[in-house]
Amino acid sequence: MDTALWHPFSDMAVVREDEFVLERGEDVWVYDAAGNRYLDATASLWYANVGHGRAEIADAAAEQMRKLAGYSIFGDFTNEPARALAGRLAGLAPMPDAKVFLTTGGGEAIDSAVKIARRYHVVRGQPERVHVISRTNSYHGTNGIGTGVAGIEANRTGFGEILPSSSRVAYDSVDALRDEIRRVGPERVAAFLFEPVIGAGGVLAPPEGYVQAVVDVCREYGVLVIADAVICGFGRLGTWFGVERWGVEPDLITFAKGVTSGYLPLGGVVVHGRVAEPFWAESGTTLRHGATYSGHPACCAAALANIDIIERDNLLQRGQLLEGELAAALQPLAAHPLVREVRAGVGLLAAVELQPDLFERLPSAVADLSLLIRQRGVLTRTLAKALAVSPPLTIQRPEINEIAQAFAAGLDELALKAGS
Repeated sequence: MDTALWHPFSDMAVVREDEFVLERGEDVWVYDAAGNRYLDATASLWYANVGHGRAEIADAAAEQMRKLAGYSIFGDFTNEPARALAGRLAGLAPMPDAKVFLTTGGGEAIDSAVKIARRYHVVRGQPERVHVISRTNSYHGTNGIGTGVAGIEANRTGFGEILPSSSRVAYDSVDALRDEIRRVGPERVAAFLFEPVIGAGGVLAPPEGYVQAVVDVCREYGVLVIADAVICGFGRLGTWFGVERWGVEPDLITFAKGVTSGYLPLGGVVVHGRVAEPFWAESGTTLRHGATYSGHPACCAAALANIDIIERDNLLQRGQLLEGELAAALQPLAAHPLVREVRAGVGLLAAVELQPDLFERLPSAVADLSLLIRQRGVLTRTLAKALAVSPPLTIQRPEINEIAQAFAAGLDELALKAGS
C-alpha cells in the first residue's frame, strides 16, 4: 500500500510501498504488525536506553497531561516538571553552577548551544567570535546549524551553504584543531563542537588523550567547548553525559535521546555557570531564542520518570559494564572476509564496517546486510559503510550473543550474494 508518510533519510521511491510497521515493544524487543518479534539492537535511533514498554514513564506523562498537558515557559512562566528536571540535570552535570536550557530534541539542542556560545562572546565584547569548528565524520542533527557544521559530507551537501562561518577538522587530530583555530584566527572562533564518541559517523572512539588535549587547546585560545552528548548520554557510555569518562569540564553539553529514552521528545543544553553568568546576572542580556515546546510539562515528567528508572535499576553504569561483553561478542566478526573492522569497547555501542571492495560488486551491501540480519530477528542501524548496534541498557548476555550470531549468519549469506 502506498504511503503519504515521508520518511527521514529514506529513498521514498523504494520505501513508499514497502514500509516496515512496528506495533509494540517490550524491554529489548519490538513486534511488527504481523506479530513477529525482533531484538532491538539499536534502541530505536540510539535512544531507548531503559527499554520499551516502561509503564512508569507512560503513567507519569499521562498523569501530568491530566493536570497540565502543555504550556510555554517564555518570560516568567514555568511548571513544576520543567523546574524539577532542570534542577536535577544541573545537579548531575560535570560542571559547577550549571543551568539548563530545554529544547524538544537534539537538533534544537545543537542550534541552541551554538547560539548561546556566540551570544556569550557578544555580551563579553567579542562579537567577532562566530566561527564554529566541528570534526569530520561528526553528526549534530539536521536543524540549520547542525546541518551547517555536519562532518558527514553527504548530510551537508545539496542544501547550499548554511553556515559559512564553520569548518571541520580531522576527528582524531589535536594538531588539526590547533592549526584550524590559528588559521581562522582565535579572535574569530566561538566554539569547538565534538561528540565524545562519534555515533552516526561510524562509532569512532577518541584516541588516547584526545579529549583532554582538545579541551586544553580550546582553553588556551578562549574557545568554548561544546560536548554533544545526544547519543553518548544517560548511560550509553556509563555516565550521565558520557564526557565524564575523560575527566573534563565542558562549557556546554547538548543532550536528548536517552533523557526520556525516546518516550517523548525532549532535549536541551547544560551550560557551565561561568557561561550562563552574564545572562543571569546582567539585565538586558536576554537570549532571544527558544522553542514553543521548551519545558513541555508532560515531556519533562517523562524525563523525570526515566531518570528515576536509570537510578533505581542501576542502569547508568551498564554502558561501561557491558562494553567489554559487546566487544567480545562482535570481535570474531572481524575475521569474516567481508568485514574491514569491528569498532567497539567504549560504551554500549559498536559498528561492523564492511570491506571497501565489496561496494564495487554490491553497492547496496549495507542495506542488504541489515535486511538479512532483520530476517533473523535482529534490528540494526545502517551507516555509510557499516552497521551500528547500540542496544537498550537492559540487554543481557544471551541477547548480546544473539546479535553476534545474526551478524555472522547475515554476513555468510551476503557473501553468497556478492559471489565472495
